[in-house]
Amino acid sequence: MAMCVEDGISSFPDHILFHILSFLPIKEAVRTSFISTKWRYLFASISTIKFDGYLMRGLTDRNVDSFKNFVDRLLKFPDQVSLDCFRLNDIVSWNDKDHNFDVSGWICAALCRGVKEIDLDLKNLGDTLPALLFTCHSLVTLKLDAVGSEIKVPSDVCLGNLKTLQLRNSVLFGDSIHRLISNCHVLEDLAFIECGFDNISEVNIQSPSLKRLVLEFDVTEGRYFNFVVVINAPNLVYFQYHAAVAKSYTLSTMKSLEKADISIYQFDSIDCETSATHLIQGICNVWSLSLTIDEVIFRTSRLPIFHNLIEFKYLGVGFNGRETWLVEFLHCVPNLKTLTLNFPDDAGTRWKALRMKVPSCLSFHLKEIEISYFDTHMIEMVSYFLDNAMVLEKLIISMAALTWRQKCEAQNKLLQLLKRSKKSLIVILYYCFILWLELISVWFGFV
Repeated sequence: MAMCVEDGISSFPDHILFHILSFLPIKEAVRTSFISTKWRYLFASISTIKFDGYLMRGLTDRNVDSFKNFVDRLLKFPDQVSLDCFRLNDIVSWNDKDHNFDVSGWICAALCRGVKEIDLDLKNLGDTLPALLFTCHSLVTLKLDAVGSEIKVPSDVCLGNLKTLQLRNSVLFGDSIHRLISNCHVLEDLAFIECGFDNISEVNIQSPSLKRLVLEFDVTEGRYFNFVVVINAPNLVYFQYHAAVAKSYTLSTMKSLEKADISIYQFDSIDCETSATHLIQGICNVWSLSLTIDEVIFRTSRLPIFHNLIEFKYLGVGFNGRETWLVEFLHCVPNLKTLTLNFPDDAGTRWKALRMKVPSCLSFHLKEIEISYFDTHMIEMVSYFLDNAMVLEKLIISMAALTWRQKCEAQNKLLQLLKRSKKSLIVILYYCFILWLELISVWFGFV
């Protein structure tokens, strides 16, 4: 007697099956149509449609037309469900003139189906985007990677429900940035990544709803940074700025700002000390700060007190007097609890020679120090912190960059320092990417 094998998945309600299919590549989702009669047209009702370059593999001139017809039916068939996401990711294939895919028509079809998220990564994207994209009220998330082409923002742009906007590898002209942002009334997450600007004197970002802002500017020519950065976002919680120092900064009071990641470097054509100082002054309310600088491009004497800062990560490329600058900065963070140092040291640093007043955060609040890329020249630095960090509870040191002989030498020196300091603290040593020596506790005893 033949046995009937029950298909448990097919008994699920259609909306659950649609959700399952949405996690599959479109090619695999279509293949499910062969499972049974019930599955035959289920793939046509999925709410997430993602195309990538893998679909181009194996396509010949003979079946390209069939593929075009399939995509047209999938996107444009009447009475389709609304779309949660439409994603088209590739650099060359979709805009290949030899195939003449109707990419603009596909985008319009997704917009007409009330799509909530569009993610496009295409060469010559600026010439492909339909004007309808910038007036779609269903869009909540828009991610565009233009691979160096211009994004043309129409004058009637209005994205009333857009909360996330990410532009990558794009070029924007004139007042297009301000025009775009000012017409996204509920925008919360904004990112310009490796973007360039032309014919522009000001990057103007004004949004009362904005909570997260990422600015990573592409600097290929000096003209790109001969502009003013204006930010008026009173409810901003996270701010990331990775770029050369701009001509100047005008930042509104960021009372809600909690975390900032600042990586700045000097551009030869700009006198950047005053400008960089204004940038740092504008984020003084943060409680967590990651700072990367390759030279002293702003003076600590001109900085405010960071009363809220409890986490500080410092990354420096290595400049003379770095240890003096760092201790001066620690005077500006009286309530600091966690300090992470990630920079190469050299024989030119002289922690023993410091004759400066000990920062109050070392005396009363600093509980954890992490030192990345430790080398033997940093023994003086460790000694300084062990002598002056009076409430220190944990010391984390990475020795991954050292040879085995250097690791043994550094370990012996560290043990001597710990024995001399007579502090009760946890010390974690990373010898490689795997934690090998787990911890040292109560002075220098191994556990």
